[in-house]
Amino acid sequence: MPIPSLKVPTPKGYFPARADSLAIAFALLANAFVFATPTSHAADKTIHSFTKIQLTDQFWSEGIAIADINRDGHVDVVSGPYWYEGPDFKKRHAFYPATQTFQLTDHQGKRHIVPGFEGALGKQNAYSDNFFEFTYDFNHDGWPDILIIGFPSKETSWYENPGKKGLAAGTPWRRHVAFDVVNNESPTFGDLLGTGKPALIFMTGGYVGYATPDWNNPAKKWTFHAVSAQGEVADDPYIHGLGYGDVNGDGRSDILGPDGWWEQPASLQGDPVWKFHTWSFLQPRPEAAKVPLPDKPTEDEAAQREQYHQWPYTLGGAQIYAYDVNGDGLPDIISSLNAHGYGLAWFEQLPTRDRSGEIRFKPHFILDATPQLNKYGIQFSQLHAVALADIDGDGLKDIVTGKRFWAHGPDGDPQPNAPAVLYWFKLVRNADKSVEFIPYLIDRNSGVGEQVAVGDIAGHGLSDVAVANKNGAFFFLHTVSR
Repeated sequence: MPIPSLKVPTPKGYFPARADSLAIAFALLANAFVFATPTSHAADKTIHSFTKIQLTDQFWSEGIAIADINRDGHVDVVSGPYWYEGPDFKKRHAFYPATQTFQLTDHQGKRHIVPGFEGALGKQNAYSDNFFEFTYDFNHDGWPDILIIGFPSKETSWYENPGKKGLAAGTPWRRHVAFDVVNNESPTFGDLLGTGKPALIFMTGGYVGYATPDWNNPAKKWTFHAVSAQGEVADDPYIHGLGYGDVNGDGRSDILGPDGWWEQPASLQGDPVWKFHTWSFLQPRPEAAKVPLPDKPTEDEAAQREQYHQWPYTLGGAQIYAYDVNGDGLPDIISSLNAHGYGLAWFEQLPTRDRSGEIRFKPHFILDATPQLNKYGIQFSQLHAVALADIDGDGLKDIVTGKRFWAHGPDGDPQPNAPAVLYWFKLVRNADKSVEFIPYLIDRNSGVGEQVAVGDIAGHGLSDVAVANKNGAFFFLHTVSR
């Protein structure tokens, strides 16, 4: 049953877990919240619970990552300028200078200096200089380094782990600038080329493409490889929606964008332009929305520009994934629809193509593109980050997403002050070959930022969840009971 104090709808079958279902290692953590989510099948009595551990209430970052930074056998959490040492995450270490502060005046008129950027601890809206964090051993010394993607249009850098002696001595992490201008609010980092090594996928200078380091000298600036033709991408740092995955099933990952996808060719020799395919489920933009925006737009002009980047004209929400949702052997597409509006959907790839030979897709809305509640009574806005991972261990990938708290501050977006919820949506393939994504609440007062990290943080064989945003940084310990 729903929690009575929750002001947003909760899925059927939701109820608080018993305190004794917590892992012993976290039993003494006061202020932990536990949410139990029973699976939908009567034969499976498994209860999935999440214990909320707030790493900090300060706003440093919209991104978060996980890795064993000090190689002690325990996974650590990285967010903002800090890495939080597992397994209890009570000790944090700065890997770049944590100098940002803001002033806050309390109700008695007294001024306070608060660490971090102004978020939930303050009254005004602010943005951090840290939007995404990834970990990888760039210099192959055996120690995880940290990649930081800053504010859109700003530079991306990686910080070199000083190793065992350096960590013990508090040696500053050396900073290496990877790329000067990284655009798009959903850049991603992964094995795009199937080489076993990651690439940074983003937009810059009116092109979409990827950048890779010189693996023999990773401290050098990375090389950008444009895959789009001139004019296919707007030179706009704030475009939403990007990802990679194999759309056409040829064994090569393609780049997935807000208007369509770029097909990776069989050979990358000479940096060829990748063939662009428009998403068949989008609609042509209104002519009024195509008018170039002046430097100081009116409210109407700004609204037109916003419409240009909204569903159903673009897939402008968050990370975009290619995954066979219904098990028919054809890759489908999953993403949120509008980072500052509503909507979460999967797009079923159909077995027949259109007259021009292009792949066709059928939309299935998990959350509607309007404020309308879904059949489980769920709806929330600003799904600015989406992760795809197997939460319940059934071999199918589920969706983890939530509401980005104060994406543009306390006003300006739909329901900016509604509860900052965090959900996982269980993928269920039914006997009649239909598909459902059943929502289960993880938390009601955290939300997402620009990124959701999912992995076995506690070392217990289960998928835990970590998020960071203007509410702070959080780790959700996943436990099960039967």
